[in-house]
Amino acid sequence: MAIAAATMALARPTWTALLTTTHRANWVFTPFAVSYSSSSSSSSKPSRALILYSKPGCCLCDGLKEKLQAAFLLSGPDSIHDVDLQIRDITSNPEWERAYQYEIPVLARVLSDGTEETLPRLSPRLGVEMVHKKIAAALKH
Repeated sequence: MAIAAATMALARPTWTALLTTTHRANWVFTPFAVSYSSSSSSSSKPSRALILYSKPGCCLCDGLKEKLQAAFLLSGPDSIHDVDLQIRDITSNPEWERAYQYEIPVLARVLSDGTEETLPRLSPRLGVEMVHKKIAAALKH
């Protein structure tokens, strides 16, 4: 029984495990948000940014975080490895909690003027490749 549990734990990487195996990951912890920059160096070109509104203990949020992390590692012509992701805990801000308490996880893209545009909800059934494709398409607009 213990061997089966250990095998299952190894078969499905956790969010933390994915982060520790990614050399490009750069996490910044703040009281209100966690920022993830998949690019280790800053450049003069405008960055592409996403915000994920979530809260601790939300299994849908954790699932989307795992898929986003994996999607950032995919390569190809529509790569999103340079996207900055900020994860905001809605329980740390009453305004975010009022706005998103029944909607999380909510993914928004940051526009060039600093405003946010909420993206269409991603189904928890989507695979990593489809999440990658939808994020890349949303960032092209």
